Amino acid sequence: MDKTLENFAKTMQSNTLLRLFEQQPDRAQEFTINVGGVHFDFSKNHITPAIITALCNTAREKGISSAINGLFSGEPVNTTERRAALHTALREPASNSEQSLLVQATLNKMDKFVERIHQQQWLGFSGKPITTIVNIGIGGSDLGPRVVTQALFAFRKENITLQFIANIDGADLADRLLHLDPETTLFIVASKSFTTAETLSNARNARQWMLDAGCTHGLLKQHFVAISSNIKIASEFGIDKENIFPMWDWVGGRYSLWSAIGLPIALEIGMEGFRQLLAGAHGMDMHFKHAPLEKNMPVIAALISHWYSVYWGASSHAILPYAQRMKALPAYLQQLDMESLGKGVTHTGEAITTPTGSILWGTEGSNGQHSFHQLLHQGTHLIPCDFIAVKKTMSEYDAQHWYLLSCCLSQSQALLQGKTLTQAKDELATQGLAQTEIDRLAPHKVIPGNRPNNIIIMDELTPFNLGELLAFYEHKVYTTSVLLNINAFDQWGVELGKQLNEDILHAINTGDIDKNWDDSTIQLINYLRGTKY
Repeated sequence: MDKTLENFAKTMQSNTLLRLFEQQPDRAQEFTINVGGVHFDFSKNHITPAIITALCNTAREKGISSAINGLFSGEPVNTTERRAALHTALREPASNSEQSLLVQATLNKMDKFVERIHQQQWLGFSGKPITTIVNIGIGGSDLGPRVVTQALFAFRKENITLQFIANIDGADLADRLLHLDPETTLFIVASKSFTTAETLSNARNARQWMLDAGCTHGLLKQHFVAISSNIKIASEFGIDKENIFPMWDWVGGRYSLWSAIGLPIALEIGMEGFRQLLAGAHGMDMHFKHAPLEKNMPVIAALISHWYSVYWGASSHAILPYAQRMKALPAYLQQLDMESLGKGVTHTGEAITTPTGSILWGTEGSNGQHSFHQLLHQGTHLIPCDFIAVKKTMSEYDAQHWYLLSCCLSQSQALLQGKTLTQAKDELATQGLAQTEIDRLAPHKVIPGNRPNNIIIMDELTPFNLGELLAFYEHKVYTTSVLLNINAFDQWGVELGKQLNEDILHAINTGDIDKNWDDSTIQLINYLRGTKY
């Protein structure tokens, strides 16, 4: 750990956020960054201009400028797999680069497909136009398109219904199919490797459902398209080669919604809307690439998270979108952040002694106020929060929207200022309570305050602004990985469970149990099989 920052952390323990606002009258203006339609207020944090300078110096020492250039120039920043991570190339304006030519060709293919669906020219096996799209994927192939299409519900095309299936639990598929018409349904099978067990199991059952409904094998191509880098296996599954949209090794799953994985988005809001999403993300890319560190929105957000994680012992971070249509954002950011930063060794394989990553969680406001916000206000944990709101109303119910925004700001303010024992006693006294009752109740009404939080306000929930927001969080995660000297683009911890699953499944199906396994696993398999242990 940096000694300067350690000393700053000790000093700040005896200071308060309210006092910082008193000491720095222009604090809110100084600690606010605007990029396009996104407004980022980080003034309610345990920071000073000197601390920001020290944090930025740490980033410089860690080589952040070189790391940012390496990301955009295609260096193998995914060091364990020796791959570039060029998701930013997916949203760049067209050029003559190799990546751009591939991207533009795919966008053009998507454009033609989306147009045929929207114009009702793509017909199912019985001659009826497709009106329902079902995306079958998991992880980034599900969470990215899901968060965007839910958020941009206002931009949906009225003649299309979109559904998502992800879980290996057969109930996920069965519950959806129960209300679908096979004659007008098209499935998108989204899997980069086309070997993902959950996705393929659901796809096989969906294919059988279509055959059982009277579709011939020859006409399955009217009901199935795929997004994959493994064209051979996708073709062997039965997807027509013309119906396969490509992916590339230089795009990771949790960074893939900008690629053909975003096909459900384009079908839901149109290709123009999808291109606006890309343009917004590119705008944030350019800000991240060129803005000075002290005014760089993703860098500052990463530095503040690093500050709390490493120097304050905060292990948790709440994501609180005050917009119903963004309710899927916490789950999306969980994968982006925790899969990227949940590592235990550096790029060179050395063990890390400082915390890596935070536990992200949250739900949409104001629902969270009636569940876990109690812990945020009066619990003993330090939990930094991101409040995310939208300035422009998203319905005809204007009064409710302003109430929603007031809830957002009041929760942020309450975390800042809290309520002292004296204030609690004065409040109870105005209710006419006896002094003994005041003394009994007042300690329970004390709220410590002094709890950090960020406010992020989008001018309007549009494809462009949403693209900015999601790219902001991507670059925040990458910056944090640079500070920690870890690889943000692999996920070997995910692979172990997949490897063990094959042997466990074989044991459940056959009773062939490895006697060297732990006693608990053996007992549980026997219990599931109904076999006496």
